[in-house]
Amino acid sequence: MEMGTPRTIELRPEPATREAFAPYGVIPPFEGDGFPTADLVFTRNDGWVNFIGHTLAEIEVRDGRLRCELLNRHDTHTQTLMPMSGDALVVVAPPDVDFSEPAHFETVKSFALPQHACVHLHRGTWHWGPYPVGASEVRVFNIQARGWPTDNGVAELTRDHGVVYEVIT
Repeated sequence: MEMGTPRTIELRPEPATREAFAPYGVIPPFEGDGFPTADLVFTRNDGWVNFIGHTLAEIEVRDGRLRCELLNRHDTHTQTLMPMSGDALVVVAPPDVDFSEPAHFETVKSFALPQHACVHLHRGTWHWGPYPVGASEVRVFNIQARGWPTDNGVAELTRDHGVVYEVIT
């Protein structure tokens, strides 16, 4: 399907609080604080830990706004992300949307992730980033499945739906 100029939806990163982030995942608790745990799920028994990185060169940035044109998801595992080298932002949508209805596009949110802030995505949560704020790159501590390349669903928002999110930094 060929599209003209995509519809632009602006997102302002909000703080990643337990309540605000609940549709997308869990903010890992401190031991003994009584909040729900961030359980790891790896249906293929292939969990691993590594460092990943994202740079602004990977995406389009217009007038200081980061343009999110696609989202990824993993149906066989959870994923935990923590920016290590500086502040970052992430864009997410709940696991139960497939972007087949206009209301699904309203479920997309952006969250600010200060350096060392940790988020744990529910299995199947759509996500983009984390991308750096105030720098050209960010190093991210990452817990996910080793087999993620064969479990990497992509929603091409701009190409297939004529929508682009601009995240205001």
